[in-house]
Formats: sequence, structure tokens, C-alpha cells
Amino acid sequence: MKPKMKTQTKHQTKHQTKEVKSAQADFASTFEAFKDANDTRLAALESKQSDSLLDDKVARINAALDVQAKQIENLALNNARPGLSGAAINSEAKSAWSSYIRTGDGSELASLEGKSLSSSVDAEGGYVAPAETESRIDRALIEASPFRAVATVRRVGAGYFKKPVSAGGAASGWAGETEARVETEAPQLELLEFPAGELYAMPAATQILLDDGVADVDQWLADEVRDVFAAQETAAFAAGDGVNKPKGILSYTQAENASQSWGNLGYIATGTAGGFDTDAPIDAIMDLIYAPKTRYRAGASFMMNRRTLGEVRKFKDADGNYIWQPSTEAGQPSTLLGYKLTEVEDMPDVSSGEVVMAFGDFRRGYLIVDRQGVRVLRDPYSAKPYVLFYTTKRVGGGVQDFDAIKLLKTSAS
Repeated sequence: MKPKMKTQTKHQTKHQTKEVKSAQADFASTFEAFKDANDTRLAALESKQSDSLLDDKVARINAALDVQAKQIENLALNNARPGLSGAAINSEAKSAWSSYIRTGDGSELASLEGKSLSSSVDAEGGYVAPAETESRIDRALIEASPFRAVATVRRVGAGYFKKPVSAGGAASGWAGETEARVETEAPQLELLEFPAGELYAMPAATQILLDDGVADVDQWLADEVRDVFAAQETAAFAAGDGVNKPKGILSYTQAENASQSWGNLGYIATGTAGGFDTDAPIDAIMDLIYAPKTRYRAGASFMMNRRTLGEVRKFKDADGNYIWQPSTEAGQPSTLLGYKLTEVEDMPDVSSGEVVMAFGDFRRGYLIVDRQGVRVLRDPYSAKPYVLFYTTKRVGGGVQDFDAIKLLKTSAS
């Protein structure tokens, strides 16, 4: 039987790869059509012969590119999704957890003692999910959350995380082998605190699904909470106020990059209120790239929403080359002026005075804090005949290096 299963898996993987390659070919064809239509549009603008039908055509192809890019991303994620066959699974804990999810019987959970499963019950009831279930939810979040793909993620056991950082840097110098060392000044330390707020979702299941012994209820739960958790936390990572949620990059005090100091995020202005400069739209983007210090640019990437990307996709450099380029490999991001690009829908649209783009090394600049433990409360009463699963996870986040991230604001100055 085993060789047959391996053969089936091999054929399935081959089919999935073929689907990805086909989708990439369609995307490349659409991008060529977009460039042709946009070139014609730009030529018409230069000759002052604007054509609304041509503008609509470019907009439609631009929207099609967004849809196809998302399809490729989803196919790549499905292909890359890992299994749990190699994971060490506590069969006793798994059986007790399955019994609780399917029937509501928590007696086996309450009797278990061990590190892999907590039997503690909070004031509202519920149990901490096993490590395998939590891992599935975490993997699902990584797939769906664009911020987690570029930021640093740290797991903690407490409800908050404190990190001392140097705001001014320590003094240093040179000395010979036998020369006295001049005492250096102590670094100026600041204490950053990242409290974890409670993120919750309440997926519903039918009793028929729960009674189905073949159904993987752990994967069902992970899939159900994935999009809700990802949407809520991504919105907080972008613009959260830090009250019972992470503090987003847009919520920090902003200062012109030339006068930026620790605790503030520096920004570059486009020079035109409400948009990009008409004659030289990429100049501000180039200034944004060179706003961070050299050490941050090696791992830097862009961040913007798809509507801003739709505008930027039309820009060319001085040699007539499009500054946006599609990914040549499934699962890899597209690039802008050679740097990777991450789409975050909660970034603002292009309008007056908005921060429409961020650039920098987000792994060094932004910290996501996950408190260990996902709690699930089974509720078969509130929405009969459905069973609700009140699922909570504690997440925090904020900027940890204010020099690593720079912003682009659509303003005159």
C-alpha cells in the first residue's frame, strides 16, 4: 500500500506544479498586454490625446494582474503547506482534545498533566489547545498574514515582552596593544514594552462535521480562524493604536527624515499633495530607498496596498523600463526597483497627506510577540443547532528599531 500512496502523492505534486506554471504563464501574458496598453496610453498623453477607453483598458488589465497574482500566491501556499507526519504527537493528548472538540467532554483533558497540554480552565471556561493544534494555527497565520512574512516573530510565556534598546549607541575608539583604553560613555538605553492583546474568533461547525470521524477538526479550526486572525492582526500591525492590540507603524509619530529621532519614524514626501509628481513620479520612491542607512537596505522591502501598487505599476525609469517586475518563481514576491514588495491591504490609498508606502528592513524594524497558548471554549448553546468555538490568541507588536523603517507620504513637504 505504501508505494501506491507515494505514487499518488507524486502525481498530485506534479499536477499542482503544472497548475502553478500554467498560472505563471497566464500572468506573464497579461503583464505583456498591460505594458503594451500602458505604453499606448503614455504615448497618447504625451501627444495630448487622452483616450478614456484606453484608460479603462489599462485599469481592467491592471485589476486582472492583481487577481492572477493572488491565484499564483494561493497555489504556491497550497503546494508548500507542510504535513504533520514527521511531528511528534502526544496520542493521549490528541485523543482527549478530539473528544472535547467533537463531544464537549473535557474530563480527559482535565485529568491530563504535562507540558504539551494545560488543564487549567479560565473564568470563562475552555482549554489550551495542544501544541500540534497551535502549530497548525500558527502555520496558517504565516500563510495568510503578510506582516508575519517580513517581521520578526518572538514567542513568549508572559502577557508582555520588554526589550532594552540603545537609543544613542555606545561610544567606541581605537587603541594600540599596550595603550590605555579611554573609558567610553555608557549607551543611552530605552525600554520598549510590547503587551499582548487578546485576539479572538468564533467559528461555527455543524454537529455532522464533528461526528465525522474522518474529518480533521484541528485543520478545520486552523483554517476557520486563519483569515479572521490574519485580517485583525494585520490591521493592527499597520495602524493599531497599541491599546489592547499591537501598535502599528502608522501610529508612531512621523517626522521628516532629515530631522527624525529615536521614537519617531522618518518620512519622505512625494513633493505633490495627494499623489506622485507628474513629471518624475519615481524620484520620491528613489529617495525612499536611500532614506535608511546602508546596513538596512540589504534586507529591505516595500510595503503598500494593491491600489497603490496599481498606480506604481505604470511607472517607468529613465531608460523606459517598468520599475515593477512580476515574480519569476511561484511563492516569491514581485519586485519594485529590485526590492521585494509586500502587499498589505491596510496601508492607506493614494490621497493627500497619507503614508502610502513603507520601505526598510522590517525584520529588524518590527517585532511581533506571540504569547504561547491558544485557548478554545466550546459553546453548543448560543447558536443552536451550530456549535461555536470561541478561540483566543494573545498577540502584541511594535517598532523595535526606528531607523530600519521609512515612510512615503503624499504631501508637498
